[in-house]
Amino acid sequence: MNSSGKTLQFAVCAILFALLMAFPLAAHSKDKIVIGQAASLSGPLGPSHGFVSAPYYDFWIKDVNAEGGIHVKEYGKKLPVEIKVFDDKSDIGTMTRLLEKLILEDKVDFLLPPWGTAMHFAAAPVANKHGYILIGGAAGAMKLKDFGADLPYYFQTLNFAETQVPVLADILEELNVERVAAICHDDLHGAENREAAVPELANRGIDVVMSKSYPMGVKDLSPMLKQARSLNADAFIGFSYPDEVMLASGQAIELGMNFKVFGFTVGPAFTFYKDAFGPAAEGVIGGGAWNEKSSPGAKEFSEHFKEVMGQPMGNYWGALTWYSAMQHFKQAVEKAGTLNQKKIRDIMAAEKFDTALGPFWYDKRRIFVNHPGNWGQWQKGVFEVIDPGEKRTAPPVVKPAWPKK
Repeated sequence: MNSSGKTLQFAVCAILFALLMAFPLAAHSKDKIVIGQAASLSGPLGPSHGFVSAPYYDFWIKDVNAEGGIHVKEYGKKLPVEIKVFDDKSDIGTMTRLLEKLILEDKVDFLLPPWGTAMHFAAAPVANKHGYILIGGAAGAMKLKDFGADLPYYFQTLNFAETQVPVLADILEELNVERVAAICHDDLHGAENREAAVPELANRGIDVVMSKSYPMGVKDLSPMLKQARSLNADAFIGFSYPDEVMLASGQAIELGMNFKVFGFTVGPAFTFYKDAFGPAAEGVIGGGAWNEKSSPGAKEFSEHFKEVMGQPMGNYWGALTWYSAMQHFKQAVEKAGTLNQKKIRDIMAAEKFDTALGPFWYDKRRIFVNHPGNWGQWQKGVFEVIDPGEKRTAPPVVKPAWPKK
């Protein structure tokens, strides 16, 4: 080849190299973002995940894809989102194995959380080991907060004992409660909340006359209800999941066990509770909380959910928070311009974005702090936020006696 030919060849190569640098898509194209999840589709946690959690992640995905996807500058286009879900059968070991499969074999781009506090406690170290962001969903654990330095990719979104228990004590004081019966399930959520509540209430001068636990999958809580009544408790509080809440409520109604305050952490905040018990739901307290009066964004979120999903809002516990957390995540991805986990993580940890909930951000521990409410109460068909302060939508009331059949 003569010198002019070599010069031409060099020029062509230079142009091709410049094009590759300017348009890296030619080197690595991508047509979608795949998000993996190991979740409880069956087993004791299955009903809770299916009603309480899954619809609201599905809603976010529908909204994102209706807009064409998430814009990623690295690829020069919007990428639609696809979810890949495996059933962990409500088993922690199965969940962690499936999580590793999603990361190592399926090589998903991102992860969605499992259901339940204990599941998160096991999932967060796995995600962090592989440098995957895990945005906490149906979980609240102070132990996860304490692990912050060692779990830089874990973000906690829901209320947990540190925030909920003091507010519960405020509400009980406001209602002049003197004697509390507390129960919890044998799970990290239940144990941690009870461990925080007993000394907090004692410090407020409230007598905890009963403090008992029960196994997951329990079929009868009537002995605890009867004992609480025999000890003249004027409040019955359960650190429990929805199936257990439905059981305890049904048995309390059947036995005519009335308390001034009747409340649970996870269960009453859902419309299935109000629908199941009708007028008997009046005055029942539950963890959460928000409603359409919490903000213009909350009202719009509820109406938009009904429009897109074809069913009314049924979750006044975590739905608004989870959806907003995913909106925050989407904006972090778009600002990063890449699917690189660390770059996105760093933006998530530092940036504040507008969401359906309002301004959404994490503190230095990567814990979301702008909760719309910690506790709510059914009052005339509305799950009112009863926290003291500016987020309250109605003051708490003493629960009326169960309606007579």
